[in-house]
Amino acid sequence: MERPSNGLIGSANTKTRLIIRRNFGFRTADAVIALVMLTLESDRPTLPGRQPASA
Repeated sequence: MERPSNGLIGSANTKTRLIIRRNFGFRTADAVIALVMLTLESDRPTLPGRQPASA
């Protein structure tokens, strides 16, 4: 049995760091979260303890 990979999480973390670095100067954390969610919409991993949003 293969072990699951953390590639998807690592990719999301890297993209999030790049978004924050590129767009330095957000007024609120909500603005950062909104931009990250829009950018990672297609490959957003499900967070532990949270239900995925229904489309």
